[in-house]
Amino acid sequence: MLSVTDRILGGLWGLLIGDALGVPYEFNKPEDLPKMEEIEYQPPLNFIRSHPGVLPGTWSDDGAQALCLLDSLLSCGKMDLNDFASRLLKWYDSELWAVDGKVFDVGNQTEKTLIAFGNGMSPYQSGNIIPEGKGNGALMRVLPLVLWNKGSDEELVNDAHTQSLVTHGHICNQVCCALYCLWGRRLLEGYSINKAYDLAVLKLRQIYRENLEYYNELEESICPDEPSVGTGSGFVVDSLRSTRMVLASESYEKVVKSAIALGYDTDTTAAIAGGLAGIYFGFENIPKRWYQELRGKEMVYPLIDKLLDHIG
Repeated sequence: MLSVTDRILGGLWGLLIGDALGVPYEFNKPEDLPKMEEIEYQPPLNFIRSHPGVLPGTWSDDGAQALCLLDSLLSCGKMDLNDFASRLLKWYDSELWAVDGKVFDVGNQTEKTLIAFGNGMSPYQSGNIIPEGKGNGALMRVLPLVLWNKGSDEELVNDAHTQSLVTHGHICNQVCCALYCLWGRRLLEGYSINKAYDLAVLKLRQIYRENLEYYNELEESICPDEPSVGTGSGFVVDSLRSTRMVLASESYEKVVKSAIALGYDTDTTAAIAGGLAGIYFGFENIPKRWYQELRGKEMVYPLIDKLLDHIG
């Protein structure tokens, strides 16, 4: 039986490692990727890396934004959207939580919305400047809420909605983040992958029962009962489906490699899936070579100490 501490550490490191592992393979079609057994921080010599100026083992915008969220939660003691948005802007402008102080791979929607926020727009509105924007930029960073939030499921869902608003305000993004967080919470409680997902869907339906707009979005856009077939794209619903599909793998390593093998948005799919896989399999079951070779991890240790103190 895994301890809560092992699951929490697994979740955070699982996200960062999945992100870093996926960075060199981003934008490639699945048929152009190395064999799964060859997927490592340093790809095979005959493979042309994405982001060639970035050293192997470096997390991208996914990991940095997740750390911005965790930092904000621990500093404020609550989901404070103004504080969180300010940290995201500091990441974008001044490299907060970016390894080597180097920001790369910023999504178009995230960039435009953070510029709008920096120019004075409310963080409650900035995520709607692209009204139909349904990228995975809020989903990729939301896991710290699962690890930090000790409130009710309703509070967790509300926080998941709120953190999405600054960059990805569309209701579809909010609902995907809420479902992901409830799924992560059930995994943290020790349920199996499938049971945790089913319980998360059931609970979200109960929470949305009196909110027809959110309920319909869950049923008609996310379609949580349908078999999950994902393609590794940056569309938020596809990211959730891809995650559900690859989590059927038998180890953390297989989960993140399967996520990357889908191609396209490899770092983000592996970060989203890797966070949940880390919770389920635990930190001790994440390959030690990946943890040891992860760059920038020394920055994270103070946050982990604060998080574990908060959890008690």
